[in-house]
Amino acid sequence: MTVLLPSGETVPALGMGTWMMAERPARRSAEIATLRTGLDLGLSLIDTAEMYGSGASEELVGEAVAGRRDEVFLVSKVLPSNASAAGTVRACEASLRRLGTDRLDLYLLHWRGSMPFAETLKGFEALVDAGKIRYWGVSNLDLSDMRELTALPGSCQTNQILYNLSRRGPEHDLLPWHASAGIPVMAYSPVEQGRLLDFPALASVAARHDATPAQVALAWVLRLPQVCAIPKAGTVEHVRENARALELRLSPEDLADLDRAFPPPGGPSPLEML
Repeated sequence: MTVLLPSGETVPALGMGTWMMAERPARRSAEIATLRTGLDLGLSLIDTAEMYGSGASEELVGEAVAGRRDEVFLVSKVLPSNASAAGTVRACEASLRRLGTDRLDLYLLHWRGSMPFAETLKGFEALVDAGKIRYWGVSNLDLSDMRELTALPGSCQTNQILYNLSRRGPEHDLLPWHASAGIPVMAYSPVEQGRLLDFPALASVAARHDATPAQVALAWVLRLPQVCAIPKAGTVEHVRENARALELRLSPEDLADLDRAFPPPGGPSPLEML
């Protein structure tokens, strides 16, 4: 399964997130092994950010992909506080050093701050021109933000947002807008940091498919062709479980049961963040 970017390039529909990785030294070797196993399984989209562990996550990712950089679609993010034109360039260069690479495939504004979009886009375009990033995008932007952003010159490749069964607000207006604009969404926390796994509705659907609740939650997010997901996995077993979600196809009955347990939005709601 892949998702098409506005550039015409495709990325895996299922990737790997790294939020809260590299926070406990005792887990480091297991986390690196997990990322490498994910690459072996084709989960070649890896998402990180300068904010995660104050750069420690990027360093861990860099170690995990060393010698395999060309296999990876590598994503990182700039903090709003660094997102001036010059600050964006400096932040990206620092991320590249931590990651041990000469370029990012995708560089995102982590969320909207006080800096005008036009200022941040100057930094993005300078990085594209220098070959330090291939594409740029955003994260945590609601519909009004996206309309404002896309009125400016440039080609936004994605909007990374919080989207899962318990956070369905984007379905009212943001996801339809993205579909019509041809800009895919990257769903973070697609299993709500594990909090979805105890809901009986997921267990019931999972039992029909000889699957796990986590696989059901991921398959539900991936049911939409313009959405990719970046769950975090801390162990090799966990990333193997996530990868098997790509084989799961939810039936109309499954989707109806999940709608009853997690009703779709009845109207507009502000975009949520974690």
